[in-house]
Amino acid sequence: MKLLKPFLIVALVLTLTGCQDALGQERLEGVGLLIEDTINDQGWGTKGYKGLLQVKNRFDTTVFYREEIKSKQQVTEAVTEFEKDGVNLVFGHGKIYASIFQTIKADFPDIHFVSFNGKVSGDGITSIHFDSYAMGYFAGVLSGAMSQSGQVGMIAAFPWQPEVTGFREGVNVYNSEAEATIQFVENWSDTDKALSIMDEMEKIGVDVYYPAGDGYTIPVIKHVKNQGNYAIGFVSNMADLGKQTVLTSTVQHVDLLYVKIAKQFNNGTLESGNRHYDFQDEVISLAPFSDVVPKKLQKKLKQAVSTYKETGKLPAP
Repeated sequence: MKLLKPFLIVALVLTLTGCQDALGQERLEGVGLLIEDTINDQGWGTKGYKGLLQVKNRFDTTVFYREEIKSKQQVTEAVTEFEKDGVNLVFGHGKIYASIFQTIKADFPDIHFVSFNGKVSGDGITSIHFDSYAMGYFAGVLSGAMSQSGQVGMIAAFPWQPEVTGFREGVNVYNSEAEATIQFVENWSDTDKALSIMDEMEKIGVDVYYPAGDGYTIPVIKHVKNQGNYAIGFVSNMADLGKQTVLTSTVQHVDLLYVKIAKQFNNGTLESGNRHYDFQDEVISLAPFSDVVPKKLQKKLKQAVSTYKETGKLPAP
């Protein structure tokens, strides 16, 4: 048997070690988070902060966040500070960050930018999209089925939300006579306007509400509870606001998606561009139903969600 010469053994060991380092290299060094409003809004902002904490715990990495960051100048200043702190993955927790990140990413070549919703292109930037049409659809289905008056209402933030179309098209699945009224706050957190819209809906007999705007969802549901009507929670499970009021909630598991994205980045598999996530990815779900929802209806909706996850097909009217 021939023996390898000592220098060949050393060379072979170095080569194998280098390959192992490349394969097992962890890229995540630090994570930054930008939020338009506050981490204490009990809605979208809080979701982002919890996602950041999940990443910190999962990867034992350093994390930073900045609140009330809305302009390009504020974003640039915050990202510059993040860069000094060793951050190489930045989440912009909202649609406004997509276009801003697009314009500044060339100035920060060692950072990968991640925004929610808006459209992006090029390397080093990813936009995450919750495909929320189906969550709106299921909210519409349940609203129509549970309405006694035949009038249901959606208080949306903006017309471009996919769940708006979903809600409108789902209302008649189990109730062909139900009518949907949809109005827009044109803001994620204008509680006064949302409550004003709700008052107008109450006058026409709306008895099931779907407030689809992070900052005003909780105040609206509290008002619905006082009315003795029904509501469907948005983004988070809001059963704690009233188990006899909140029929279910359309939940976006932002924390799980943050961990998923951080893991992809850490493994070197995070793709640039626009990425979409839905029920099938286990980052959107319906929360447990209230006991006021008939068992038969609960069963039908659970089966409909299961079918959608398996086939992509929604129940037809």
